[in-house]
Amino acid sequence: MQPTRLWSAVHRLQRPPKAALAVVCAIGALIGGLTLAQPQLDKTQQIAMERYGQRAVDQVVAWRKMMDDSRALGEQEKLSTVNTFFNRRVLFENDIVVWRQNDYWATPLEFFGQGAGDCEDFAIAKYMSLLMVGVPAEKIRMIYVRANIGGRSEAHMVLGYFETPTAEPLILDNLIGSIRPASSRTDLSPVFSFNGQGLWVAGQAASSGDPTARLSRWRDLLERMKQEGL
Repeated sequence: MQPTRLWSAVHRLQRPPKAALAVVCAIGALIGGLTLAQPQLDKTQQIAMERYGQRAVDQVVAWRKMMDDSRALGEQEKLSTVNTFFNRRVLFENDIVVWRQNDYWATPLEFFGQGAGDCEDFAIAKYMSLLMVGVPAEKIRMIYVRANIGGRSEAHMVLGYFETPTAEPLILDNLIGSIRPASSRTDLSPVFSFNGQGLWVAGQAASSGDPTARLSRWRDLLERMKQEGL
């Protein structure tokens, strides 16, 4: 399948198997809830000091300023500002090194506190930031992909921005600094994408993991973000 056709398949909302339907709906409800809560970033900053110290506070202060400065920008500029902020300020590292476990989804505060994280942590932090600077939730999706990294196919997560429901997505990724149209990212093969409106499956590709495990991680992530002021 050609890259453009492969990415266009992400647009097609597929009805999941009946056994997985409740899981998919619950994922959508949980993610959709991210748009409802009013963030309390003073609380986030206070917890940063108590838990991690001044270095994390400085990161949260810079994050808040970046978001304040971004709210008056156009959407394309918001994407660029948020993407550059995280790609330049936080290091990539695997969960087994940062958290001593194979798969951990960090809150933005935990991401700043550790100073490093993996692809899901970058995507989550960018997703939350774009919501808070006013990008509509229906325009941004988490996208699970298979990435060709050094000749190997590896599970990876990026953030996609859809200007319209049928537009080719722009890809925000921690692997490269620039935001590029999906069709130019021939190193990525989409598996599925999701946001508060649902779950989109690319062609017949199988999920790279158990959706019930992802649901559990999302529930845990959202509870921790709530406790931290998000």
